[in-house]
Amino acid sequence: METFEKIYQNLLKRSARGETVENNMEDLDCLFQPQNYPVVWKREECDCPPGRQQACRNVCEFDAIRPNEKGGIEIAAEECVGCGACIEACDRGKLEGSRDAIAVLNALKEKKGPAYALIAPAFTGQLGPDVTPGKLRTAFKKVGFDGMIEVALFADILTLKEALEFDRNIQKESDYQLTSCCCPMWIAMIRKVYHELMPHVPGAVSPMVACGRTVKSLYPDALTVFIGPCLAKKSEAREKDVAGAVDYVLTFQEAKDILEAMDIETSALPEDDKDHSSRAGRIYARKGGVSEAVKATVDRLNPEREITVRTRQADGVPACKEMLSALRAGEADANFFEGMGCAGGCVGGPKAIIKKEQGAEYVDEYGERANYPTPIDNPYVIELLHRLGFDTVESLLEHSDIFTRNFE
Repeated sequence: METFEKIYQNLLKRSARGETVENNMEDLDCLFQPQNYPVVWKREECDCPPGRQQACRNVCEFDAIRPNEKGGIEIAAEECVGCGACIEACDRGKLEGSRDAIAVLNALKEKKGPAYALIAPAFTGQLGPDVTPGKLRTAFKKVGFDGMIEVALFADILTLKEALEFDRNIQKESDYQLTSCCCPMWIAMIRKVYHELMPHVPGAVSPMVACGRTVKSLYPDALTVFIGPCLAKKSEAREKDVAGAVDYVLTFQEAKDILEAMDIETSALPEDDKDHSSRAGRIYARKGGVSEAVKATVDRLNPEREITVRTRQADGVPACKEMLSALRAGEADANFFEGMGCAGGCVGGPKAIIKKEQGAEYVDEYGERANYPTPIDNPYVIELLHRLGFDTVESLLEHSDIFTRNFE
């Protein structure tokens, strides 16, 4: 009997060749309709003894693993944030992350409007050391996308929004702000476990959602596919108040699978270069990137400010919990706090292809090549905001359906 992995690879190759691939087995429906299933898939029933099951359940910080009627476990889709901790902990290999690759290829065949690949800031180096942004853009066009958009441009916009929030709200030494964008695990941790700290989180969407919403506002029939290093973005894309901005989420590995199935040698392709992001947006992908970007932008916006940005960062769930517990206890030793659910930041995501240290180096190198240091210096940010109806950068502080969310 063929393994699930072999079946998946076979279906992917057939779909990549343009064949019509239909679902004829209930067990494979998750490959065709991934949005109908939890982000973590249970491929087989758990036959571990109760004590071991409890240990696995304890791995989940969000109580998403629950006993089922068969004496095994189930994944509660509404509670799962896609951190992937349970997948790593299951030494019997019965859990795995959602795979959207076949569904994306089918959607590209059936698209009614333009299709855009939204690439995360952590992408540099992930698909090969010689794969430049321009070559990757060409590759995605060969796959069937009409273009590739660097989400770092929208990290620029969210950096500007958070910097404006800081400049407006942090007026005393005792005031502090928690970053509200970028990492869905960080936000889920605050909302579900440390909810009393939510007043310190400005209402902003993530760069992924901002990018998807912007594309949809300009091209309502567009197909939007985010590509990044973590499963948590698959969960975020389904959250009720932001659902619809991003149609599918692929991991870097899934994107690599598609390119290989279509025999696309990305490093050999011609350049299609359109670099629009600043250094601030590009460094979001590694630990400390968000706070460094916000600090530089606040200094650029208000260089005479008496209360400067004093940052503290935490990466990895244990470190984030430690920092949030200290804040809960009234121990605020900074005024801007950044949390990343993965060690090293997004470059350390569970679906990153290269080591986090190497990923961070690529991110910093790409950041240094940016033409603009901060979003306020970036003419593409200003132009896009004007196109979306923002007369001034300060108008980002007003309610905006694109860049704002109401945390409940």
